[in-house]
Amino acid sequence: MTEIVNKVALSSLKTFNLEDYYPVGERKLIDIKDWLFEGIILKEKDFREALKHHDWSQYQDAYVALRCSSDAIIPGWAYLLITSYLHGFSKKVVFGNLEFLNSLLYQEALQEVDFTEYQDKPVIIKGCSNKPVPENAYLLALQMLQPQAKSIMYGEACSAVPLYKRPKN
Repeated sequence: MTEIVNKVALSSLKTFNLEDYYPVGERKLIDIKDWLFEGIILKEKDFREALKHHDWSQYQDAYVALRCSSDAIIPGWAYLLITSYLHGFSKKVVFGNLEFLNSLLYQEALQEVDFTEYQDKPVIIKGCSNKPVPENAYLLALQMLQPQAKSIMYGEACSAVPLYKRPKN
């Protein structure tokens, strides 16, 4: 009987798993339409009063995205005012949806990664994840790996899609 050899484990292939860089922390979305008169009009006095009585402690150590899902025209200061109330509670506040928030968090996390360990190596960007990895994180990872890696694939070692191969000089 012949021994089964795991050629993937023996290869110099390096796996880049974006889940390893998932910024830990709760994500919360604040939709300000709930603080608008009839969901479309910002009345400054009522808006300020609602913010004053809101329980901001529920955003403790959370990443927060601010948006308005109605077609209301919101003055820029409204988002700034909400952000000022979140100061001391939230880890980060952004304007946009949760996917944009996650993209930004991944961008910050990936800027801290030392990609030199992938120098001249074949790399596979792991495709499946159990955590919410936004598409932008994959794009950013590819851009950061490409100057280092000999080749880049996407997916799993058993069924990878080739993305890049450094040209031979």
